[in-house]
Amino acid sequence: MTIRVIHGPNLNLLGKRETHVYGSLTLAEIDTQIAERARELGVSVEISQFNSEGEIVEAIQQTADSADAIVINPGAYTHYSIAIRDAIAGVKIPTVEVHLSNIYGREEFRQESVIAPVCVGQISGFGAHSYLLGLEAAKRIVSGR
Repeated sequence: MTIRVIHGPNLNLLGKRETHVYGSLTLAEIDTQIAERARELGVSVEISQFNSEGEIVEAIQQTADSADAIVINPGAYTHYSIAIRDAIAGVKIPTVEVHLSNIYGREEFRQESVIAPVCVGQISGFGAHSYLLGLEAAKRIVSGR
């Protein structure tokens, strides 16, 4: 089983950017945690980060041929990217939306996700652990348990 993890825009700045909101871990440290958890779960993981909406759409489309599930943190695109939403709906691969911060406890414009309705679920507010929970959820969904 392969799970594709897609990090959205500005997540490459983790550890430097608004640490009071996103924590002090860098993206590389989070990726290490994801890879370790994937090994524990017995799944393969492909991890990438994109700042461009188009690159995220292309990655989702390519995943149709290479992965069984997607874990995605769309970053700011969460709130308005119909293109990412349509790509997820189009590939018909179980997708889990994750966020480091609790988007529902933040600014009003961050409290709506246009991505969530085409995902099997959403996990937010647990810092880097949101990704690990997302991996576990994706594995359970694909394996049927």
